[in-house]
Amino acid sequence: MKPENHRPHTREEKIEALGRVIDTLDILRVECPWDRKQTNASLRPNSIEEMYELSDALLSDDTPNIAKELGDVLLHILFYSKIGEEKEQFDIADVADKLNAKLIFRHPHVFGDAVATDAHGVELNWEQIKLKEKGGNRTVLEGVPNSLPSLIKAYRIQEKAANSGFDWEKREDVWQKVKEEIGEFEAEARKAEQSDAKISEADRSRLTGEMGDLIFSLVNAARLYKINPDTALELTNAKFIRRFNYIEQQAAAQGVALKDLTLGQMEELWQKAKTFEHEGE
Repeated sequence: MKPENHRPHTREEKIEALGRVIDTLDILRVECPWDRKQTNASLRPNSIEEMYELSDALLSDDTPNIAKELGDVLLHILFYSKIGEEKEQFDIADVADKLNAKLIFRHPHVFGDAVATDAHGVELNWEQIKLKEKGGNRTVLEGVPNSLPSLIKAYRIQEKAANSGFDWEKREDVWQKVKEEIGEFEAEARKAEQSDAKISEADRSRLTGEMGDLIFSLVNAARLYKINPDTALELTNAKFIRRFNYIEQQAAAQGVALKDLTLGQMEELWQKAKTFEHEGE
């Protein structure tokens, strides 16, 4: 949604605005004790936090905050580039030039003679191009960062494998695999419950493996139905929080501690929260 008072800027104005931020950062790097002491290592945790804050704004479709959080992310890009410049390794121009060269190289259907008629065709081209890039991926899955959150990593692994031809012939076939994984987890769970009142470490290890397989199969199903599992789960997290907060608020309004509500009372309030949400849709 575009703010009512937004005026599109010219190319020159955009370049000037970026230049002002670079100039301000140059000053802060010299004159501000906090900015002066920052390193790649010290900035990294803040960068991760800023990306999560941007993610929250995007999920909420909060236009003012999206612009604000993008600015915070941009600051970190400029900051790392400034540190690289100080070390005489690279600067923001090198970063931009490398990005531009990569965009052109990875879009031969636009800047070359390759053909891609849809987005999926572009993705298939990308996987092959990345293997040919100088300093690029040596294997298909090498481009998936180790530090990615597990759910996103599973999605990217499956997406890359599928773009290399390792995929289901029909997407509905994935449900047999999901059912198989549910059955295997359930079998291990029943076995663990029968063996001892307390689940042993060996049982827990097997259950952990089976649960991982089950989640991986559900991520695959989400991919096949064009659903990002991380986004889907975060939307459900937000929905659960809203409904649970409603239970807590209603308990407080009644002068009752949350822990003193019966499960039946909680369920009744939960259903009311659901009803209010549906009425607001």
